[in-house]
Amino acid sequence: MASFIVEGGHRLHGDLTPQGAKNEALQIICATLLTAEPVTVKNIPDIRDINNLIQLLRDMGVEVSRDSLDTYTFCAANLNMEYLHSDEFLAKCTALRGSVMMLGPLVARYGYARMPKPGGDKIGRRRLDTHFLGIQKLGATLTIDTEKSVYEVRAEHLKGTYMLLDEASVTGTANILMAAVMAEGTTTIYNAACEPYLQQLSRMLNSMGAHIEGIGSNLLTIQGVSSLHGCTHTILPDMIEVGSFIGLAAMTGSDITIKNASVENLGIIPDSFRRLGITIEQQGDDLHIPEHDIYEIDTFLDGSIMTFADAPWPGLTPDLLSVFLIVATQAKGSVLIHQKMFESRLFFVDKLIDMGAQIILCDPHRAVVIGQERRHPLRACDMVSPDIRAGVAMLIAAMSAEGTSRIHNIEQIDRGYQEIDRRLNAIGARITRL
Repeated sequence: MASFIVEGGHRLHGDLTPQGAKNEALQIICATLLTAEPVTVKNIPDIRDINNLIQLLRDMGVEVSRDSLDTYTFCAANLNMEYLHSDEFLAKCTALRGSVMMLGPLVARYGYARMPKPGGDKIGRRRLDTHFLGIQKLGATLTIDTEKSVYEVRAEHLKGTYMLLDEASVTGTANILMAAVMAEGTTTIYNAACEPYLQQLSRMLNSMGAHIEGIGSNLLTIQGVSSLHGCTHTILPDMIEVGSFIGLAAMTGSDITIKNASVENLGIIPDSFRRLGITIEQQGDDLHIPEHDIYEIDTFLDGSIMTFADAPWPGLTPDLLSVFLIVATQAKGSVLIHQKMFESRLFFVDKLIDMGAQIILCDPHRAVVIGQERRHPLRACDMVSPDIRAGVAMLIAAMSAEGTSRIHNIEQIDRGYQEIDRRLNAIGARITRL
């Protein structure tokens, strides 16, 4: 198990360029299974989850070539469908939650998919009902081996239909969309997720020959086609990494410019950080965060305590609430963090309390943070990263703390952040990887 040794208390100065978006890349790479022609994908992040998914596709028979550091070409002309019955396939899928998005492409193109219960962060219940209910409405049948936790989906013929999703699931919408593009007739998906990454997936599918209307809304209309062809696609910058860098700059009192942030695709994220009192200056498509000695949390118009809660797009992404929570610990004022979607994502706050943060964990979903205006800096300590987003919040906390901290299980951070130690050390951080 690898660790970071973090010497805190150093201000950073310089430029950071966000990596390609992890959540988009997982969808886009799975979508390459929809065609036998080559698909080239640019700006792929070099992180554990993405690399594991690429290797899984190789094992399935996809020809993968690395054209440059961040560009790959995929050709799924000759898939080995027998591999889906191997123990190795099941083990690799179990360790990677993004593997679930192979379901839609496989059913659409081959009429069959076999998937175990996928892995991923242990942040609470993450049900798959939306995925299967949507694909069943297109005409597929589902068989569940409860003893092995393996799902089998078969479809001799997918047919378009109307469906109202029970939740605006991002991965569920992606799976259903990828199946529907090759279903006969018209499919209408209402209450669809509409995150920028779903918009990117829709545009990629259209460039492959699909017919999707309503991109960017929660009502998608798909005219099915019999086959798709190859294309070239470029992945957006990772909005979660952009938000993490904003929080890092504020917590460490640093002067940082985030280059090529794709500001138009950040939604409510910059303004939410501004409500924490953080100055964010837009310079073209860059974001500049100047040094902050003090930042003061806003209140609502009636004077009540500011609340940050996650919500489906265009609401605030749940992946950044851990960063908002840690940044609030050194602000002036108080804030309520309400994590609605996952009941285990706030359990890392006990370590922040050990570091001197004033946090009241009200229940598994809500925490009140009492900011300390930097009057009482966080103390260094040893901690273990439980998931990707809590891990980077811990890293931010350690970089702002007095003394030297150790963060264990940093493989979790590596799943979502590309060479984060090297990139931060280049602008003044002191992080050692063991």
